[in-house]
Amino acid sequence: MAELQLRSAVVFRGGGLLALGQRTSFDWPLKTELPAFFSVSFHFSTASLVVDTCIKAVIKDLVRRAVVGAVLVVGDAVGVRLAGADRDHDGCDGADQIKSDPLMDLRPQMGDNIPPYLQPSMGVLITHVRRGSQSVRNYCASENADPAPVRHAEVLWVPPPPSLARSQILIPATMTVASAFASMKSGGIPGLFFLVGLFFTWACRSLRAQQLPGTWEVVLEDAGIASMHTAVTRFGTVVLLDRTGIGASRLRLPRGRCRIDPGDNFLPPGGKDCSAHSALFDPSSRRLRPLSVLTDTWCSSGQFLPNGTLLQSGGDLDGLRKLRAFSPCPLDGSCDWLELDSPLLADGRWYATNQILPDGSVVIVGGRAAPSVEFYPPSRPLRAFPFLATAEDSQMDNLYPFVHLLPDGRLFVFANARSILYDVDSGDVVHEYPELDGGPRNYPSGGSSTMLPLDPADGYARAEVVVCGGAQYGVFLHRQTDTPAATTCGRISATDPDGAWALEEMPFPRVMGDMVMLPTGEVLIINGAQAGSQGYEMGSNPCLNPVLYRPDQPAGLRFMTLTPTTIPRMYHSTANLLPDGRVLVAGSNPHYFYRFAGDFPTELRVEAFSPEYLAADKASLLPEIKAAPERVWYGDEFVMEVEVPLPLVGQMEVNLLSAPFATHSFSQGQRMVKLAVSPAVTVADGGGDGPPYRYRFGCKAPPDGRVAPPGYYMAFAVNQRVPSVARWVQLVL
Repeated sequence: MAELQLRSAVVFRGGGLLALGQRTSFDWPLKTELPAFFSVSFHFSTASLVVDTCIKAVIKDLVRRAVVGAVLVVGDAVGVRLAGADRDHDGCDGADQIKSDPLMDLRPQMGDNIPPYLQPSMGVLITHVRRGSQSVRNYCASENADPAPVRHAEVLWVPPPPSLARSQILIPATMTVASAFASMKSGGIPGLFFLVGLFFTWACRSLRAQQLPGTWEVVLEDAGIASMHTAVTRFGTVVLLDRTGIGASRLRLPRGRCRIDPGDNFLPPGGKDCSAHSALFDPSSRRLRPLSVLTDTWCSSGQFLPNGTLLQSGGDLDGLRKLRAFSPCPLDGSCDWLELDSPLLADGRWYATNQILPDGSVVIVGGRAAPSVEFYPPSRPLRAFPFLATAEDSQMDNLYPFVHLLPDGRLFVFANARSILYDVDSGDVVHEYPELDGGPRNYPSGGSSTMLPLDPADGYARAEVVVCGGAQYGVFLHRQTDTPAATTCGRISATDPDGAWALEEMPFPRVMGDMVMLPTGEVLIINGAQAGSQGYEMGSNPCLNPVLYRPDQPAGLRFMTLTPTTIPRMYHSTANLLPDGRVLVAGSNPHYFYRFAGDFPTELRVEAFSPEYLAADKASLLPEIKAAPERVWYGDEFVMEVEVPLPLVGQMEVNLLSAPFATHSFSQGQRMVKLAVSPAVTVADGGGDGPPYRYRFGCKAPPDGRVAPPGYYMAFAVNQRVPSVARWVQLVL
């Protein structure tokens, strides 16, 4: 029998199961694979056995009798340990001490709410937790080391109950399956506890498996097109865009608005196409309006201009050098795609990346057989970009490069496994970063990337970039569709000249995933497959569980597994943040044509994923923006007013999020900028059955376009990690 060392915790919470980790397997008398909600927090091989209300009585009895460490979670997070427990069970040995600074002692908040069997007479020790933390930790520091290295055993976040009366019990224990049997044989309670917890975790999984964090909903049963490219407009509508050149879609254009494309061999003779290949969707009303796109947008790129117009560039065939513009409007308006006769792109742009610059112009980077950069408007000439040529290998891996505008105005450009700091004004490569281990990450190897939020606390001087997932080299070249995808994320401080990649393990291997910045500053990793690569019919084993990446948590404890979808989202799928905080998921067509049978059929349904901050038990924290400006200028101070159902605790956040152009696992132009916010002033007291509490506070706009390029942003007020519905704010030069 193979022994698996587990630092485990049985978790009882009234709401059901909690998914915090990755799939883990081990040998028992029966070959057993624990479900995805068997929680692994990765630090000290820490795991959490998640148990539902069906064993409440068992847990309560074991807590009363067992000599094991215990953690009581009350309110936001309070750590409690039985003084009589084996010190090894809480991560500290006898020579260690609890580290309290800079943590918050919540002892005064406990009062008389400690359960009788955890009263101080039993030697309860309350540890400390970080204010606003989503974790419960025991912090330990060796007394003999100088400086003392901090070690900690951590049990990840359990959503706080609305009152102290609904406390949660977490019982840590350290043992192997084999030692648990041995403990039981000698009459040991810990062994019984461990095995009972393991059994009930397995037995109860089908009862509450759906209660992992987050919920899914199909918001449109048939969009008529599979959205290869998606963007959210300032009206809250969503542009869905596929490609032409493969025959008709399932969405009809209005009478008289057919396109003629003699080059499309999959249309009837004469090339008449009366179907739409783009649409405008309103997630609120769930209505759809077809749009007319004439040239081929296959694997093209895009970016919003400062005035809110969506600039769309390149594609294939007759679209290779085309520029298109979409000036958005409400769903009932008449806005549509405009194909620009001039200018034409200086180079063919197929699989390129667009990024808005501090002055509001757009740089278009790379593309297949196009190692160059050009600009819109074309005020600067076409410029060779040798880095992309040198990053290419025998299966490309340099397409759709990851481009991020750093707060000093220079570009971080990542292709294959290499990255550079690029001065877009001079055309110079200023610095080359270390190579990222783990294989290629760009198309067709299908990793994803985002820049983490920019923060006024450091003067917007620091920018970190995360690159997650991908495929092994050769998977695309040799059609190795069953080869597992990459499991790692790399994270680097791009503004640090000595920046180096730090690797982290994801809960699942993932290729073709999308990384969506949430209003809380966390990153949702969603969509994709666990094997294969990008390309037609090149992926297998869909990755149905989204994962939440929490950049402010300690390394090794940043991932949380979320509720799975039932709809595979493979090649050519997208994910975009909506102003109401949901994430719209669309597309998935891993076939050259639309195919509605066989493995992973063309997907026309559109879903919305609601992160846990939208759960009903967060309603008492939900802020509502009542007053905010529509336009702000760089460096300006402005006022916002917000209402909340309960009195404000701590500082309200205001975060600006761009509306990116999502395609092929990368959201072009994605950005989050935190604003400096002054302390809130009470405008109106609420309470009881009366009106909510209303607060006024000052905000300061970003200092310049390097931090936040001009354009429209979703402004979210965030109260204790619960965001409001956004207001659209235009940042003006």
